[in-house]
Amino acid sequence: MRRWINVIIMFILFFIVYEILTESESILSSVNFSLNVFKNNVFPSLFPFFVLSNILIKCGIPEFMGNLFKGIMNRVFKIKGICAFIFFMSIISGNPANAKYTRELYLDGKINRYEATKILCFTCFSNPLFILGTVAVIFLQSKETGVLILLCHYLGNLIVGLGMRSYHPSAKEKDSTSFIKAIDEMQDKRNKNKESFGQMITSALISSIDTLLLILGVITMCLVITTIIDNNLNLNSILQSVLNGFVEMTQGLKYISLEAIPLKVKCVLTVMILSFGGLSVHIQIMGILSDTDIKYFPFLCARVCHAIISSLLMFILFDFWIGLT
Repeated sequence: MRRWINVIIMFILFFIVYEILTESESILSSVNFSLNVFKNNVFPSLFPFFVLSNILIKCGIPEFMGNLFKGIMNRVFKIKGICAFIFFMSIISGNPANAKYTRELYLDGKINRYEATKILCFTCFSNPLFILGTVAVIFLQSKETGVLILLCHYLGNLIVGLGMRSYHPSAKEKDSTSFIKAIDEMQDKRNKNKESFGQMITSALISSIDTLLLILGVITMCLVITTIIDNNLNLNSILQSVLNGFVEMTQGLKYISLEAIPLKVKCVLTVMILSFGGLSVHIQIMGILSDTDIKYFPFLCARVCHAIISSLLMFILFDFWIGLT
């Protein structure tokens, strides 16, 4: 069986090489598009947060937040308080940053495999600036829908988190919340880290650039795949746009916005693709977590549930929201 799988993979790779050689113009166009997406959206939104989060972890901020928010995180999601750092940082930075934060706390021994798997599942947020700026203003040309897309996307993730409360629940942390104790734990973590501040900045920069290059490579590969699919499958333009979105999110969202369909349908499809993340985001997250044993399948199931829930919320709330605005 494995022999035939290898043969199939070989034929697929030969076909991709053939397409690159015979359709070089469209392939080069997709590569240029991927570089523009990386330059205009990915790098500006992720690089500062990657560097900052790396330094914050080494300075003990997760321990500080874990002590302050352990009551809320345990009661609401049945997970350790230190996961609050991943949750709040993921909201403002967007995916695949949640995988990077999860990996660092997991390798640091602060959370176990099940806790890492669980927090990964409901912190896969799209960057809010990308939703409110690129998606709402540039693609959909409807600033009013941006907030609703953001709301449905975030609420869907919270519902996924609540639904996973009983998935390997963490033991309740008994110590009471204390600001002074949070400060002490943060300082203790900083004292254990022997790196100077300059060394922390250098290692944070190197780690962040390595991760961002991985993300660029995955985005480029997925855009090449969508180009090959478009060149060889004669699909309805809407189906083709949705398929592109489930492979590489940004390109699919752009194509959906250009379709001659009602704005409500565009918004439902948009929030569905944002919540699923696209194959590109999934591969980025698998690449970031490749040196860990954190499970991927629960994350995949969570993304499917998130896509369904958020798109239903958009379908239900759209008319009411447009009436208000």
